[in-house]
Amino acid sequence: MKEFNIVIAGIGGQGSITLGYIIAQAAFLQGYEVKTAELHGLAQRYGVVPCHVRFGESIHSSVVMEGEANLIIALEPLEALRACYYASKESRTVFVVDSKRIPPLSVSVCGEPYASLNTILKKLEEFGEKVFLVNASEKAKEITGTFVSSNVYLLGYAVGKGLIPLEKKFILDGMKRVLSEKLFESNKKVFEEGEREGFHGKS
Repeated sequence: MKEFNIVIAGIGGQGSITLGYIIAQAAFLQGYEVKTAELHGLAQRYGVVPCHVRFGESIHSSVVMEGEANLIIALEPLEALRACYYASKESRTVFVVDSKRIPPLSVSVCGEPYASLNTILKKLEEFGEKVFLVNASEKAKEITGTFVSSNVYLLGYAVGKGLIPLEKKFILDGMKRVLSEKLFESNKKVFEEGEREGFHGKS
């Protein structure tokens, strides 16, 4: 595989960067050259936190260029919309999006409307080849009692759907390197449940 480009879109506190580290570790362990880029500055202010992961035979830049993402994992629907310029029909971009909405300050403070999920999905379909809307936050909460592992659920879903060219064993090894032992065990359950939903869900 020459290269594979992933954009993780989320807001501060959702685990965008952690998910990027897990994927990067997995790709490295699988033998790929890996480069990542992330924006830390806004994480503590609930601002946008994009993370890029690129891996393949020979990767020269850490940033995914406009229209060149193969996969966009969005931890919030509106953040998927913000990231849509990384997608294109030519790259056959696939979106995997958590359905849980977290209104930004422009909505909660300024009173601006939050677009409906149908509106967001229709817009994403203009840019990508497929869009999968996943109830990741609620599923993660059912398993662990919190929404925190929704990022790992989405990763499991993408693996189950065959959307990311990384083997499960390397992803689990990557999780072990990034997460504490206690967090690994609970996140492994979340990942595998997401994987099952992706595998058995509609294409």
